[in-house]
Amino acid sequence: WKDDIKIDQEVVAGYVGGEFPPNGGAHSGRDWGKFDIQKEVIGLCPTQCMRMDGGKLKIDNRECTRCMHCINVMPRALHIGDDRGCSMLVGAKAPILDGAQMGSLLVPFIKVEEPYDEIKEVIEGIWDWWMEEGKNRERLGELIKRQGFQRLLEATNIKPMPQHVQEPRHTPYIFWKEDEVEGGWSRDINAFRKDHQR
Repeated sequence: WKDDIKIDQEVVAGYVGGEFPPNGGAHSGRDWGKFDIQKEVIGLCPTQCMRMDGGKLKIDNRECTRCMHCINVMPRALHIGDDRGCSMLVGAKAPILDGAQMGSLLVPFIKVEEPYDEIKEVIEGIWDWWMEEGKNRERLGELIKRQGFQRLLEATNIKPMPQHVQEPRHTPYIFWKEDEVEGGWSRDINAFRKDHQR
């Protein structure tokens, strides 16, 4: 979904008061103590976009990454929004030696409605790139690993976005091209070092 998370404040109060079991009752085989919304939901939010304000749960939806942890813990109180679509991941594979590997996120959100032109456009871009650049018996995941995710973004005309990076400095898919760098690659290194000391 793309819009705001729906919050039922009365049911949130029911979770805090112990009226409803967290996680849909999935952990009911043992006494885990009283439900603590600060510790079990707000404190575990990866972007820290939630807070309790006067007994009401507030969510800064601009900061939310849609991890769905809060929705999984309080399924009666929180629901996804109405502007729904899908995410597109590519390159998943399950090689025997390495084990199953999840695909990389290519499109964080795309509408799913007939005639599906947006989805077809992305898939056709992937097909064209794979047919031109793929080696014999090479899967898409191996092609991405060999040529880089940036080449896939160029082939599908998708602009780089923060969701493409798993964590800072871990998956640097985006690199500068010579025409994007002022002075290109052939500038005087001594003039550069004068302004940028080591």
